[in-house]
Amino acid sequence: MAKVLVIGSGPAGVSAALYARRGGADVTVVSKGSGALGKAEKIENYYGLEEPVSGRELEKRGIAGAVRLGVEFVTDEVMGLGFREDMKGFRAMCGERIYEADCVILAAGASRKSPSLPGLRELEGHGVSYCAVCDAFFYRGKRAAVLGAGEYAMHEAQILLPHAAKVLLLTDGAVPQADVPEGVEVHEAKLRAILGESRVEAVECADGGNIAVDGVFVAIGTAGSTELARKMGLLLDGNAVHIEEDGSTNIPGVFAAGDCTGGLLQIAKAVYQGAAAGLAAVKYLRERA
Repeated sequence: MAKVLVIGSGPAGVSAALYARRGGADVTVVSKGSGALGKAEKIENYYGLEEPVSGRELEKRGIAGAVRLGVEFVTDEVMGLGFREDMKGFRAMCGERIYEADCVILAAGASRKSPSLPGLRELEGHGVSYCAVCDAFFYRGKRAAVLGAGEYAMHEAQILLPHAAKVLLLTDGAVPQADVPEGVEVHEAKLRAILGESRVEAVECADGGNIAVDGVFVAIGTAGSTELARKMGLLLDGNAVHIEEDGSTNIPGVFAAGDCTGGLLQIAKAVYQGAAAGLAAVKYLRERA
């Protein structure tokens, strides 16, 4: 049975899983846990609700319905997404496991954590990167910094270690929330700006000191759909994943739905896009069978 991997367990991800499963696919949903929906206090603008319901309750009902149909839900953090070695499918790299599938549906929501450091946007592509797998090679013998404090940041630092002369972890005032890889230099100072004319040259701290670096890899929080899309080389419209009407992306076999595609950030839109992506994934699998 063909396998579909859905990343994200919000309305878009669960809707995609439902339609892919009903289409005959073996479906696994990987999610670190409750997302934006679970944080909503009350919802009363969604079809079929006589009385307001909490986001957590609606999320619970949606997942229960998918489980009843045979969808598998796994709690894990996806930190990287790429192709299988045979190039006939995809693999998602998590903390302790690797999940493989014949197609992938990105539904991990919109990136809601974006550092507002001066110089960050200006130096994107000139020393500011969002993908260690993509760009680590360019930092051989150089000083590379990772901005973040969680599992995702440690994952990016680990990828940089075999390449860079020195890997620094910049937590921007936070305490590291995961084990720091051996050999990584930790700086917990609050940051003020990323410095450089045509390329990154240093990071300025709030206390006035500077830390010399050749590059900064942004890895704040968890890897959302946008970050995973960048790693895969998917087309973006700003910070949104570019999709066609059926949820397909520029890479055959990869689909996206929900908040990560931009536009109206509402449950109704996420459910529709998830359904479209789930159906398109099944069609894709049938055509290549």
